[in-house]
Amino acid sequence: MRDPSRPLATAIGFTAVLLWALLAVLTVWTQPTPPLLLNAICFAIGGAVGLIWCASTGGLGQLRRVPLGVYAFGTVGLFGYHFLYFSALRMAPPAEAGLIAYLWPLLIVLFSGLLPGEQLRKGHIIGALISFVGAGILVTSGGAGFDLANLPGYGLALICALFWSTYSVVSRRFGAIPTASVTVFCLASAVLSALAHLALEETVWPVGFAGWAALAALGLGPVGLAFFVWDVGVKRGDIQMLGVASYAAPLLSTLVLVVVGIAAPTGALLVAALMITGGAALAGWASNARPSGG
Repeated sequence: MRDPSRPLATAIGFTAVLLWALLAVLTVWTQPTPPLLLNAICFAIGGAVGLIWCASTGGLGQLRRVPLGVYAFGTVGLFGYHFLYFSALRMAPPAEAGLIAYLWPLLIVLFSGLLPGEQLRKGHIIGALISFVGAGILVTSGGAGFDLANLPGYGLALICALFWSTYSVVSRRFGAIPTASVTVFCLASAVLSALAHLALEETVWPVGFAGWAALAALGLGPVGLAFFVWDVGVKRGDIQMLGVASYAAPLLSTLVLVVVGIAAPTGALLVAALMITGGAALAGWASNARPSGG
């Protein structure tokens, strides 16, 4: 299968952002299923989809040539991010935790600026400060007070953002590794999640048809197809442009939560979303500016 052109690869990568806009609401709808069990089932579905895709495109043979270190890296990235994300949304208000987790587009821009040959400019730093002030508004509920009960969930959401941004930027250095390798990332993450679930959690299944449908949708989309198209984007597309385009994710995710009635359209939520997105956009603009401008 031929590699897509750079603009096409970037567009393919952006479809992952559209899928991830549904991650928070689908996660909420799978309650009370615990995070590790949710991980195990979703990754199993995503891995099965990957196997079907590899078999149909002749990619199964490529899997044997991928170094074990790459498989370990990808498994830690996918398993770690989603365990942290699902846990955060169980331990804190989903809209606020989701927005903090969606600091990863900003972090991708910042980390990309620290790579060899890149430059961290004032716009990156100012944008980061604006975004983190926005996250602070969420944590303090717009100045209404700091709820210590939600602190663990907010902390996990922030670590989650660090996980995914690091995974995405480092993946750029594995451009020669075929996207088919994501299949193994998913299957290995499913096994790890299942073992951890058996050791640490009580088994609680989704409730009713709606819960199972949300679980299946998670495995097919945000925790399935999204990994494959994102891999194409960060390896073969314009990672800076993809990072900037990803700033739509927190607004889209929060809008979905508001539309379905899970989150209230408060002024603090709106201001925080705009600040996080605006700060990230400023950082993206700084990344694309000439060296003399920064």
